[in-house]
Amino acid sequence: MSVVSSVLVPYASYLRVYEPLAAFPEPERAHWASYAGRDRIPTAQDELRRSLADLAATPPVGVPVHESRDAFVAEVDGVVCVCPWRTRLRGWLALGELAEMFPAPVLDAVLPPVVRGQALADHEQWAERNPDARPWIRTAVWQVPVRWFVLFSDEEREHTEAADGGGAPVLRYRTPMVQARRRLARSLRTLRETVDEGSLTEGLVDVGRWLEEFHPRALVELDYGGLVHALSAEQLAGDRSAADVAEGIAALRAGDTEGASAAYGRLAERWRAVRDRQFAS
Repeated sequence: MSVVSSVLVPYASYLRVYEPLAAFPEPERAHWASYAGRDRIPTAQDELRRSLADLAATPPVGVPVHESRDAFVAEVDGVVCVCPWRTRLRGWLALGELAEMFPAPVLDAVLPPVVRGQALADHEQWAERNPDARPWIRTAVWQVPVRWFVLFSDEEREHTEAADGGGAPVLRYRTPMVQARRRLARSLRTLRETVDEGSLTEGLVDVGRWLEEFHPRALVELDYGGLVHALSAEQLAGDRSAADVAEGIAALRAGDTEGASAAYGRLAERWRAVRDRQFAS
């Protein structure tokens, strides 16, 4: 999780992996089994509020001192699966991206250099003891990366409109890990056979390596998260980004470069309009 970006710019999307309890060693497995049985499971908004509280402290806490023992929970074909927050790890990983996201004066005001330096030193020491650690959640700000859509089909799209009581709308995709890996491998093969190596190919390779770290019976979820607040109800209802990506890949596979360009053109225009709002006054 990018602590700063998720608070100052709450328009973030998430790629999450939920693993079955069997994927976790004891005693962590027992912890998650008990956790999943709680009456109330914290939400993404709860995680955001905790991050905000850390940043409001004096001095601000850029990365939590202790690792979170919370998780998102889902049931897949009767099997309980959990997606650990690992907020501390995600905060460390996000620190390296902050310089590209904020001007130096803004970044220094939110997280002073001494705070960032201590956090990075803590991460280096921790990483030496945990070389194989990886997050269950990836975050993107003001966009959903194209490579994420490759993992899903339009039929897996779930859209819930805002409730009358003020609840936020939801737009997400969920798919079994085996399907996500199959789609990624097929798309990567098509791209390598039809276009030059580029950012999309490199991004798919990166996502593929990440997915390989998880249990084969895991669930993969793409959640628009806070981006639902940057899109109108009409834009959310008409957003078929996964379908556009699938159409573009299929067109490339068939040698239809015009069809591929049209599909990616729709996708690029949709997300350019979202990213432009980041700089609107």
